[in-house]
Amino acid sequence: MRSDAIIEDFEKKEEIVEDEKKPESPKEEKVDNRIGQTRSTIATIVMLLPYLLSFFVFIVLPVVLAMILSFTNFNSMTFPSFVGFSNYINLFTTDNVFMQKILPNTILFAVICGPVGYILSFLLAWMLAQIPKGPRTILALAIYSPSLTAGVAMQVVWVAIFSGDANGYLNAFLLNNGFINEAIQWLQSEKYLMPIMIIVTIWGSMGIGFLAMLSGILNIDSELYEAAYIDGLRNRFQEIIYVTVPSMKPQLLFGAVMAVVSTFQAGSIGVQLSGSNPTPNYAGSLIVNHIEDYGYIRYEMGYASAISVVLLLFIYIISKVVRKVLASKD
Repeated sequence: MRSDAIIEDFEKKEEIVEDEKKPESPKEEKVDNRIGQTRSTIATIVMLLPYLLSFFVFIVLPVVLAMILSFTNFNSMTFPSFVGFSNYINLFTTDNVFMQKILPNTILFAVICGPVGYILSFLLAWMLAQIPKGPRTILALAIYSPSLTAGVAMQVVWVAIFSGDANGYLNAFLLNNGFINEAIQWLQSEKYLMPIMIIVTIWGSMGIGFLAMLSGILNIDSELYEAAYIDGLRNRFQEIIYVTVPSMKPQLLFGAVMAVVSTFQAGSIGVQLSGSNPTPNYAGSLIVNHIEDYGYIRYEMGYASAISVVLLLFIYIISKVVRKVLASKD
């Protein structure tokens, strides 16, 4: 009898263990998956919340407020009064300075500095990728550093070079060698201010876009080049066209967008070089300077907001065009 009872107890224990090993029902699995997904989503939202909050407070909210204020007459002291599209109409019909000076200056500045800086960034990045790591790191840092110290360098280096007195480095060189008879006011001249601004901007344009391109080139698989040469690639130019450029389109797109944004948002260059806003006879004034002129000097914040919205639209449209041209086609 005892042996029978022991056998029965053992069989019951086996049944309990088998029941515990049985898989959960599909419904229970779905519930567990949903709970896991919900927890993952909550954790993601919590991690992104500081960034989302900062993005909303410092980017989305100011843009929305600028759009609202662009339809008002606001002097920063009294309550804004709604004027509809008057600011935009005045900007393109009665603001002769904007149409005859500011807009042409901005387009000229962007058309030259954007593409030249972009192409130069790619070429320098490609050349640095051909040399060993040690020298490459040093040269990359040297090329990138002007973008970090551009403001200081303009005051310490470029203003000293183009100083309008006889002690300025360029004037002193030209006078001592008999090229000119009297000192030239480089930074106060309508003829020379814009070319100097373009030179200084290109000098300091090797920023984040340059580093992105360098990273993109260095991360291209070397086997792609070997396969291309086996298939009939003949020289380094074909290597760039058929292998390098197609393999780093994301970095090229990022560099192009950064070039567009930086050139259209430039404004401090002419002011720092000439020492005044607006620049002499608006020779070096850009859209950003026009915004600062009306916003912080004349306190016409509604009109300044309208100009900033126009600038935002320019950047958006050109960025979309650049994205369409350079975006990868999957």
